[in-house]
Amino acid sequence: MRASRLLSLLLLLQTRGRMTAPDLAEELEVSVRTVYRDVEALSAAGVPVYADRGPAGGYRLLDGYRTRLNGLTAEEASSLFLAALPGPAAELGLAEVAANAELKLLAALPPEPRSHVSRLRERFLLDVPGWYREADDVPRLGEVSEAVWERRPLRMTYRRWGGKVVERVVHPYGLVLKGGSWYLVATPVGQNPRTYRVSRVLTLETLPGRFDRPEDFDLARFWRSYSQEFRERMYTAEAVIRLAPGRDGLLAYTMGNDVVAAALAAAGEADAEGWRTLTVPIESVTHARWLLLRMGAGVEVLGPPELREAMAETVAELGKMYG
Repeated sequence: MRASRLLSLLLLLQTRGRMTAPDLAEELEVSVRTVYRDVEALSAAGVPVYADRGPAGGYRLLDGYRTRLNGLTAEEASSLFLAALPGPAAELGLAEVAANAELKLLAALPPEPRSHVSRLRERFLLDVPGWYREADDVPRLGEVSEAVWERRPLRMTYRRWGGKVVERVVHPYGLVLKGGSWYLVATPVGQNPRTYRVSRVLTLETLPGRFDRPEDFDLARFWRSYSQEFRERMYTAEAVIRLAPGRDGLLAYTMGNDVVAAALAAAGEADAEGWRTLTVPIESVTHARWLLLRMGAGVEVLGPPELREAMAETVAELGKMYG
């Protein structure tokens, strides 16, 4: 256990540079006193760890020092190969680079981890896009990713949701792959970061010069916040429904696992026939009608009245159509 922690501490200093004892303690989930002891142990083993005093101080490795330890376990090595998605790598123009890196890593592994990786590649496959939809066509993704990497401003024409075409000059901060679709996180000049679906970029021009990327911008944190805000903006109303017994799974598939799980947790007891009354968030009456019709007779809409009326009208039309 301690050997693993010492290696983690060494790799943290190697990859992040100077770190304070409290920062190391938080990363390693130990006490600051334990960090002090671990640093002393590394120094005693010949690792050049130095302590800088003062407000900007902390522990660091001697400049230029790099550990040659690469003791990957079989599980760690397997996770690296499982995370290598050939589709996204190809879209970014990195298919050959990723394949070469994979071969080099595989060749460097000892026999036991290499055997474990080979079995994993034979038995597991990650396919990102969902069923019944293809991944977005993103012919300009390579240019966008290069601008992200090189901190180059972009001028683009972009087709917004609804069809309106706008022109933007943006500073590209990062790319996110979500459900088979690529999204650019970028800041229009003078504004806050926004998201753009790369498949809707119509024209693209890389501008001269470089922009300063904020040091405190965290792409993962921004995306989590954006996703939460998007869900909150998306649901503008609520519907009250009765759900037939045994239809929980179908409703979750139709409206989303998180939404239905929360609704079921807040629902009361089932009635004598096993039906439960739920309150679920909806985007609009039109969208909710389209979703809930997929449930057939497994759900009854109680409210709002306009949604119940819309369901009844559609059912009446279907009755006429099918006789």
